[in-house]
Amino acid sequence: MIEERLRKAFSPMQLDVMDDSAQHVGHAGAKDGAGHFTVVIAAEGLKELSRIEAHRKVYLALEDLIPREIHALKIRVL
Repeated sequence: MIEERLRKAFSPMQLDVMDDSAQHVGHAGAKDGAGHFTVVIAAEGLKELSRIEAHRKVYLALEDLIPREIHALKIRVL
């Protein structure tokens, strides 16, 4: 679902979504079933933005998934 949302929002040239949840078993946020994810994205609409602005746009595209499906999100904009 994360990949689908980000593809729709940004039409990225590169997008990798990794589920890091297994590394956080037992973590308080993971107990409710929400996952830990890493997103690596390269998109025209993000490359001219500051890191903070780009992260805000990614969070905005996923906001309804946080905190139910996504507990933690690590973002790297290329």
